[in-house]
Amino acid sequence: MVNEIPPIIEVGGILISSDIITEYFCCDYEKCKGICCVEGDAGAPVTMDEIAGIEDALDTVWSQLSASAQSVIDKQGVAYTDKDGELVTSIVRGKDCVFTCYDGDGCLCALEKAYRSGKTKFCKPISCALYPIREKNFGNGLIGLNYHRWAVCRDAIEKGKALRLPVYRFLKEPLIRRFGDAWYEELCEVAALFETPSD
Repeated sequence: MVNEIPPIIEVGGILISSDIITEYFCCDYEKCKGICCVEGDAGAPVTMDEIAGIEDALDTVWSQLSASAQSVIDKQGVAYTDKDGELVTSIVRGKDCVFTCYDGDGCLCALEKAYRSGKTKFCKPISCALYPIREKNFGNGLIGLNYHRWAVCRDAIEKGKALRLPVYRFLKEPLIRRFGDAWYEELCEVAALFETPSD
């Protein structure tokens, strides 16, 4: 059976895959242990401004990083250009983000940990905060948002269903951080036109 492509809607000039409204999601750290920080084949997409913010925070988080991560950063910096030509955070062993730190049996973002503790002004790349939404820049100011499905997030899907929490509601804070309060309010108005998300 071929999966149907979800309809695309437009909110405030941004193209949005409608499954951002109709699908459920809520990270379940107790089960996933932050696996998204250590899986994949590239780092998190970053902007030049974010790279500057990361570099400003580097001294603060340095001691939280593994020796391997420190070595990678010493050699190539906090970011590199991946095979698709995108700037992404540097990674260790072809998958682990260099800013992964370990707390008990799980993974945390050293950048976010320092920010939450009031030690830095930079939290983490917006691409990380927005996940499972992925942003695509089509040029000429046109931006698209897609819901990215990843097998390692199956527990987040189950938790989201249990809480009946749509993707866009789960990501309220980072969506406002990226696009502003007025845009998010418009998104909620559009979402209200949709039927209750399916289980």
